[in-house]
Order: sequence, then C-alpha cells, then structure tokens
Amino acid sequence: MNTNLIPLFSDLDAEESSSVKAILDGLDEGQQAQFATIYLNKRRDASLILVCILAGFLGFAGLHRFITDRIGLGLLYFFTGGFLLIGTIIDLFRYKKIARKYNTKMALDTATLLGIWKN
Repeated sequence: MNTNLIPLFSDLDAEESSSVKAILDGLDEGQQAQFATIYLNKRRDASLILVCILAGFLGFAGLHRFITDRIGLGLLYFFTGGFLLIGTIIDLFRYKKIARKYNTKMALDTATLLGIWKN
C-alpha cells in the first residue's frame, strides 16, 4: 500500500481497514490514490451514524437510514417514529455495525466503479 495514503485511512476500524487493504493490494499508486479519494468521500463515520440515531429521539427518526442509502427503511422509521422508538433504541446499540456494513458496500462499489474489482 502507498505509504502516503496511510494517514488518510488512520480512522478506520480493524475490520474496515482489512477489507480496504484487500482491495488496495496489487494496485498501482495512481489507482490507490483514486480509490482513496472516492472512498473517503463516500464513507460514513460511526460517530455520524450515532448522532443521527440520537436525532431520532428528537423527532427525526430514520435519519441514519437515509444517510446510509436505506431510503425505504428511513421512510418507515420516519412515519412510525422509529417503530415507536424500539427500532431506534436497537439501532443505538448497532450503530457501529450499520456504519461498517455501509462502508464495506461503499468500498466495493468504489472498486467496481474504477474497474479494479470484479464481483
């Protein structure tokens, strides 16, 4: 991996870091830089997901689902008050998993977009 890119990926957790490293292995420096630019703009930080979940308790239920491209579930949360806050409370404990799942999908989508990864 390009040593200039290491500081850019310093805030990734271990699982996300290993999946990104698997994609970056075998790429030249230009492809790695291009992947890093696109991926880091698409990914969502777990703390942002947590803040959006907490906003659900203030009447903006489902906001965390909208920003992770789960529009249908976001609408369902919004109109049902986060399934009467039960779904929001459950997501409060699952926010890291929600962020990790979204970020993994964005890494694969970015690699596919650049033509460096085949599903």
